[in-house]
Amino acid sequence: MSLFAAPSAGATARCLAGALLALPLLCGTAHSQAATAPVDPIVAKVDGVPIRLSEVQAAVSGLPENARAMPPQTLYPVLLDQLIGGRALVAEARKTGADKDPEVQRQVAVAVERATEAALLQKEVGPQISDAAVRARYDRDIAGKAGAIEVRARHILVPDEATAKTIIADLKKGTDFAALSKQYSKDPGSAQNGGDLGFFKQDQMVPEFAAAAFTLKDNEVTATPVKTQFGWHVIQVTERRKAAPPSFEDAQEELRQQMIQQGVQTALTRARAAVTIEQFNLDGSPIRATDTAVPPPSR
Repeated sequence: MSLFAAPSAGATARCLAGALLALPLLCGTAHSQAATAPVDPIVAKVDGVPIRLSEVQAAVSGLPENARAMPPQTLYPVLLDQLIGGRALVAEARKTGADKDPEVQRQVAVAVERATEAALLQKEVGPQISDAAVRARYDRDIAGKAGAIEVRARHILVPDEATAKTIIADLKKGTDFAALSKQYSKDPGSAQNGGDLGFFKQDQMVPEFAAAAFTLKDNEVTATPVKTQFGWHVIQVTERRKAAPPSFEDAQEELRQQMIQQGVQTALTRARAAVTIEQFNLDGSPIRATDTAVPPPSR
């Protein structure tokens, strides 16, 4: 169990999109180096079709970091063998006419569209995300500015509201919070530590918990139990502070992702404005004011 908030679906989507968009920017270096290298030797042929060293290097760039760290003399033969196997399968597929299959051609068209889209975004957005630009954004938005407010709180988590109300009543009588936490709390991470959660920012906790905690004064206890998906909480804030702004090293990756997202959104807005867009219902009929995005039931 973790009270600390998980990213929302929208935030997750943004983060994933940022990561995916960052990949061609990062991996592009390997591709460009291979493309401009004075020598790009042929390292194999399959039915006379060459496989060049740059293709092996491109395959390396798509591997996880721990795999990329393997010695080239170990890694390259394996990747080359995989490329040869792939080319052999493609050659066989073409002999059987599989490449003419409508579904295969549809997938190829989709892949071409995605590659073209990525190339445009890399060309338009990539130059905006230089190290100097990220540093300038940090200096403008973060450096020298006050950090977010943090509170330090402790809590007692119980499965039902009645028990939480009993605990609040005991606290009003002067019973020690830490003792009650050890007695009642179902949060294994904090119960034996008097319920202490340490310092946290508002967006680091689940919304109901954060909303209650950040309205309390120092040493104040919630007047009524607070319900979250984990159960019922009795919360006490013990102190608050203004956090120092993050260092450039800590903030740069998040800033980079934000800048990528902003650049992509700008490019997307411009692209949409330059084309004629018509939308229809999922059954192909014209959209009416009363229509929804829910598809009609299948018959």
